[in-house]
Amino acid sequence: MKIQDILHQFGIQTTNPGGFCGTIISTELSSSEIVSSSPVDGKIIASVKPLTEKGYHEIIEKSANAFMEWRMVPAPKRGEVVRQLAEQLRVHKEALGTLVSYEMGKSLQEGLGEVQEMIDICDFAVGLSRQLYGLTMHSERPGHRMYEQYHPLGIVGIISAFNFPVAVWNWNSALAWVCGDVCVWKPSEKTPITALACQYITNEVFKKNGVPDGVSSLVIGGPELGKLMASDVRVPLVSATGSTRMGKSVGAAVGARLGRSLLELGGNNAIIITPSADLKTVVPGAVFGAVGTAGQRCTSTRRLIIHASVYEQVRDALVKAYAQLRIGNPLDASNHVGPLIDQDAVSAYEHAIAQAIAQGGKVVVEGGVLSGEGYESGCFVKPCIIEAENHFAIVQHETFAPILYLMKYDGDIRQAIALQNGVPQGLSSAIMTNNLKESEAFLSHAGSDCGIANVNIGTSGAEIGGAFGGEKETGGGRESGSDSWKIYMRRQTNTLNYSDSLPLAQGIKFDL
Repeated sequence: MKIQDILHQFGIQTTNPGGFCGTIISTELSSSEIVSSSPVDGKIIASVKPLTEKGYHEIIEKSANAFMEWRMVPAPKRGEVVRQLAEQLRVHKEALGTLVSYEMGKSLQEGLGEVQEMIDICDFAVGLSRQLYGLTMHSERPGHRMYEQYHPLGIVGIISAFNFPVAVWNWNSALAWVCGDVCVWKPSEKTPITALACQYITNEVFKKNGVPDGVSSLVIGGPELGKLMASDVRVPLVSATGSTRMGKSVGAAVGARLGRSLLELGGNNAIIITPSADLKTVVPGAVFGAVGTAGQRCTSTRRLIIHASVYEQVRDALVKAYAQLRIGNPLDASNHVGPLIDQDAVSAYEHAIAQAIAQGGKVVVEGGVLSGEGYESGCFVKPCIIEAENHFAIVQHETFAPILYLMKYDGDIRQAIALQNGVPQGLSSAIMTNNLKESEAFLSHAGSDCGIANVNIGTSGAEIGGAFGGEKETGGGRESGSDSWKIYMRRQTNTLNYSDSLPLAQGIKFDL
């Protein structure tokens, strides 16, 4: 599909930047523009005029008014609207997935997979719309009934990152909508065009169903909009995905006003490879985890902790596998690795390699920036493997690039787990083993300290049925499946007295 045809399909007119399909609700626009260029070929896709502070406040006011109406719609009817959104995402899957791939740089299959995640979470949310359960408790007082229920929160602010430019928004919005909330979405300024496409699809579905204007809003701009949202008392929940540095700023601002924050931040994910590990599992899991999305996933595999007895065997197998990687246009299904998002990411990649070598690392598979035909954007780099130590400062740091660090352990599983846990981040982790005791130790209270712990699969990727998120500097948030829906609602305990007297709790007497 041609990109221009896709833009037209989503009502995006590149000849009129700033006025895309009515998705920028306010007419109050600033003079500067956000330009979206594809890391695939360096070409400008389109430009968008960011909102001013005044425009932001207009949208928040509209959203607050919409919430008053939307919260009164029965949850199953809200779910029906989300079901229809899933159907439209199925219709537009190829076009939206292609646009994701072109604007962000991930492979076409990953772009299509990201849209499929949106479809899956919508399906999950539809079922959830009939399962917003509370509990009933027995009262210690006669003639009383106790129960708890969940109510909508209000406005949910969503700040998303460039690496999953559409799925993470929908992980939040689909659940928030069925819970009765309204959403204001600030996408990454690096990927605004895919956000416009999503808003176009959502607008069409919501308009058809008479959903109040303001239930789904899009605000495009730089970090200043995120700061406004984090400090805004009218936004009870801010869900932010991005770097740990950004998350600390958002968390502090939201916490200062005693609001709620859902933080999905950096990862420094490791796979432990034990003597009993099956290489047929190890190699594809490690390679995809390290080079998928060009290493720009929060769940990307950064470290391999390999037992000394199988170290050389694993290392040599990885070198052989890396030699088969094809780097190029992500819209070409024969390529495995696309570009980094921009020149800043390339600079961070080069800096990390230089630092790893300076700190004592040994290059196993050489990296470097690619140039020439097909690489004109300057954003294509070679996946790199470096032998390193876990305590290296650069290894302790998350670099959003395809750099994989190899390290040995020669003791028991406890030593490997200590290395796995010995970083500030705590998102995803994995162990490759056919030893039941090792796998159980990894999953035990004394095992992985991450929010995600896998056995015989890699660190990258997650199913929407489970809660997604991590601990430590990853922020502690949980999105997607399980009972993650509860963060989007406020819990209320109710006690109902149906007796003719008023007995007090704990047997207290208060006679008048």
